[in-house]
Amino acid sequence: QLQVVESGGGLVQPGGSLGLSCTASGFRLSAHTVGWFRQTPGKERAGVSCISARGGAADYADSVKGRFTISRDNGKDTVYLQMSSLQPEDTGVYYCAAEWNPYADFCTVGGDMGRWEIWGQGTQVTVSS
Repeated sequence: QLQVVESGGGLVQPGGSLGLSCTASGFRLSAHTVGWFRQTPGKERAGVSCISARGGAADYADSVKGRFTISRDNGKDTVYLQMSSLQPEDTGVYYCAAEWNPYADFCTVGGDMGRWEIWGQGTQVTVSS
């Protein structure tokens, strides 16, 4: 079964930092564009950041620009989301998703959510004092 697995969520105080990781099971994540998404109760899942398969391109939601950094290590088949200056509004379940696209040199956090083929179960991030 093809799946991605998120890890690294937890509780952090406002202004703090937290790192998330996304790994794959059953396939090579290195051939996929990878996105991070956030969902809070009563709201639709929204894109936070994405990175192209070879890591040459990334995109961020306006709300996280300058605070979040996405990266990947294809040797370890892992994608990371480093979050800093966290605020209570960053609280939510963070999902990792993969789209097969080994040659793309761009990505966008917007657009058709249906293009993301493989989703993880999510990891909770809570920003609270």
